[in-house]
Amino acid sequence: MLGRRQIREKVVETLYSYYQNPIKFDVLEKNMLTEIEKIYHLYIYQLNFMVALKELAEMQIEIGRRKYLKTEENLHPNQRFIENLVLKKIEDNTERRSFTSKHAELNWDMHDDLLVKTFQRIISGKRYQDYMKEEEHSFEQDQKFIGKLFLRYIAENEDFHEHLEEKEMSWGDDFHISNSMIQKTIGFFKEDEESHTLIRMIKDSQDENFARRLLRESLNHWEENEKKLEAKLENWDLDRVALMDKIILVAAITELDRFPLTPARVIINEYIEISKVYATDRSNIFVNGILDKYTKELNRI
Repeated sequence: MLGRRQIREKVVETLYSYYQNPIKFDVLEKNMLTEIEKIYHLYIYQLNFMVALKELAEMQIEIGRRKYLKTEENLHPNQRFIENLVLKKIEDNTERRSFTSKHAELNWDMHDDLLVKTFQRIISGKRYQDYMKEEEHSFEQDQKFIGKLFLRYIAENEDFHEHLEEKEMSWGDDFHISNSMIQKTIGFFKEDEESHTLIRMIKDSQDENFARRLLRESLNHWEENEKKLEAKLENWDLDRVALMDKIILVAAITELDRFPLTPARVIINEYIEISKVYATDRSNIFVNGILDKYTKELNRI
């Protein structure tokens, strides 16, 4: 699984949506859990994209073999990419196969324009060409190559990001979470171990209860925590605090007050990182200052 930060992010997102459009708590909570589950769909969709790249490479080799006038490359194609040991583990992963079989919409069409263009960019790139020329062949090399390929052509691909937003609105916001899940997945693979499972956002009932409780406590004690926040502002009116900054701080104060087993510094660091994703450029400094002052006055360790 991922860390609790990603769950905190979804709670913050849910609180933000609530203050844009208030709805009943049970519906809000259900929507939050649904949005968390959608991240797993995105994760599988991206893994399937990598498998589709491998399948496209295999199709190109097969087309070459069927040519009437064959070149040396057609007769003896370089199969290093399609034999990449990490790509094979992704392709053979039991959980990916099972989940995709139940969600056909997460498959990629081999003629998809984004898929074809990305594949063409990959094979024309220097990193791919150098990889194909290397004589040594090891699991570590394959793992490193796929990790960099993912970052360059998927995680940092603006066209891919736009495609996700068009397919599922929430995926645009969750792209960075899924990217982290993919990177961890690639890094977790072991050469001598079969791959049956994948990463889950929520691994068990404890994670789900944490998400539910943090959302509920944040809403139930919103006004109380707003006053606590206001007391820490110096020469600044609460109404001038941006809504997202306020939501991040209220969620953090809620957790500091009502989740005593989590160290204060861990909570502060988590919400600083969340502010870097969802708020303005200097929000992390503001969030750090307020929460640091709050914990010191509470003597919260």
